[in-house]
Amino acid sequence: MSPILQGVLTIIIGVGGCLAYFYGSNLVLDRVVFPARNDDQGRNIRRATMVRPWLFLLPAILALGLYLVYPVVGSFIRSLYDRSGSNFVGLGNYLEMFQESGFRVAVFNNFLWILFVPAASTFFGLLVAQLTDRLSWGAIAKSLIFMPMAISFVGASLIWKFVYAGDPAIGIINAIGAYFGAAPVDPLQIPFWNNFFIMIIMVWMQTGFAMVILSAALRGIPEETIEAAIIDGANPFQLFFKIKVPQIAGTIAVVWTTITFLTLKVFDIVYTMTGGNFDTDILPSYMMDYMFRDDGRATAVAFVIMVIVTPVMIYNIRQARKDV
Repeated sequence: MSPILQGVLTIIIGVGGCLAYFYGSNLVLDRVVFPARNDDQGRNIRRATMVRPWLFLLPAILALGLYLVYPVVGSFIRSLYDRSGSNFVGLGNYLEMFQESGFRVAVFNNFLWILFVPAASTFFGLLVAQLTDRLSWGAIAKSLIFMPMAISFVGASLIWKFVYAGDPAIGIINAIGAYFGAAPVDPLQIPFWNNFFIMIIMVWMQTGFAMVILSAALRGIPEETIEAAIIDGANPFQLFFKIKVPQIAGTIAVVWTTITFLTLKVFDIVYTMTGGNFDTDILPSYMMDYMFRDDGRATAVAFVIMVIVTPVMIYNIRQARKDV
């Protein structure tokens, strides 16, 4: 069967199945479960009205249960067994994991990523959004800054591998250093600071995202408040930090937490740049080290990542609802 025919059949079956489900379930609800008889018509209509929303939610609840809740519960249960999956070890995988220096390095690096990447991306995105709005060629500048968002994490990492290359004939940093007589150095092997060299790639990619969202938020600020502040004698810095920023604080928080959420899940950049070597491991790359040799340990790390990500996700959802 051709892919086009498969796609058409999938759409027909999917849409037709949804229509059949909603029509059939409402028909059963109104005709069988709560029939509108004369003696209790009003009560049955009220009952059917209370149940009807759950008929629409049921497919989504089942899908979430199958593809979200079940894997989470299954992963937690799997993390309580050893690498063979047959011997129950309880919290042994977690205790061994917390005692390993590699795990502590990965956690420390993850906190560095959480502190640096969202802050830098949001700051530069806000700065660019403010400055480009004042330029006649601001749209072109925004397009160039947003362009890295179209590149995959692996593609961006390969680009920056050339920037950081130890050969002065290839790496831009070492080429500049060689011009001033400095010896070649591999930035990705410098302890501690190599993490920041890798983080720059993520900042480079996410600044465009922050710029687009914050630029829209800045344009949504009422002109009356800006004009009133100018009349009152506010200088450009006061206008920006005391008038504009407080009015888009909710949007800044959403951008910040969204980038934090992405940062907690990043894996491709570290794996492509260093493979987690030279003390650059983060939790996802640390998990990958155990993926094919110890399922119990790998699922334990995955569960720890989920526990860390969940509060950020909940906060992000609440902030987004406040802005609606």
